[in-house]
Amino acid sequence: MCKTEIHLELLRPLDEAMLGRLMRAYSIYGFLKLDAQPGGRTLRVTYDATRLTDEQVLSELRRLGIPVVAPARTGSLAAG
Repeated sequence: MCKTEIHLELLRPLDEAMLGRLMRAYSIYGFLKLDAQPGGRTLRVTYDATRLTDEQVLSELRRLGIPVVAPARTGSLAAG
């Protein structure tokens, strides 16, 4: 496993409906942690880079209806 973290910019703040859809991302193989504040403008995503790419993370979140733009890389975390 190669834990990788990206920070995504939200095009608009998350509301309750979007937070509910965001929780569905945990059912997608490779998503490990999602950190967002209601009304916030940033979404921090930790995922397994052996299972997903940045582009796939972005695509899956958009498919769920989360309004995100391209990530800003923050680096890999220690493998676990």
